[in-house]
Amino acid sequence: MTSRWMLQVEDVRPVEARFHVMSLSLLNEEKEVSDDYRRRMVVARGPVRACVAASREAGEDVLRPLYTALGTRIHVQSRDIDENLVGEALEECGLPRRLADSMADEEYDGELRVSHDRAMALVGDDVGTPVIAFDDFSIFGPVVTPAPKGEAAGRLWDGLALFATTPGFFELKRSRTSAPDFS
Repeated sequence: MTSRWMLQVEDVRPVEARFHVMSLSLLNEEKEVSDDYRRRMVVARGPVRACVAASREAGEDVLRPLYTALGTRIHVQSRDIDENLVGEALEECGLPRRLADSMADEEYDGELRVSHDRAMALVGDDVGTPVIAFDDFSIFGPVVTPAPKGEAAGRLWDGLALFATTPGFFELKRSRTSAPDFS
């Protein structure tokens, strides 16, 4: 959701988003979570490995369109994650379908962990994804649904930048009251 918001921010503010890989499965691997959640995180690591493989082959710039292609299929179309879904997304981005084979390949976990740990080092261990970094500031979030569009996206960016650049600012949070809305 935050990636969708950041694409909107680019349209109304002088900001250029760059995407990197993170993983909820890595974030939660040492935490006590339900068996169902743990199973879902094992499945979710597959597309992230494919993102690492794609980035290795084509550079990090491919992550922006690949996140969109994957997210559309997974979140908007509510499709099950499998090699066919990932292969379609890769092809949509001009990448070889064979990169979907990386979904089950632990070879990519080292690069995934480096990228994930780099982001977590910016904000600390007691937060999650997403992480936004700009200038000399980094922050977890925002977690927002639906993603604001147009000038509303810009206003949220302005507020985030104000909070994040305020000396001594650390946290805002409230409990979620709705499921993600990808409309």
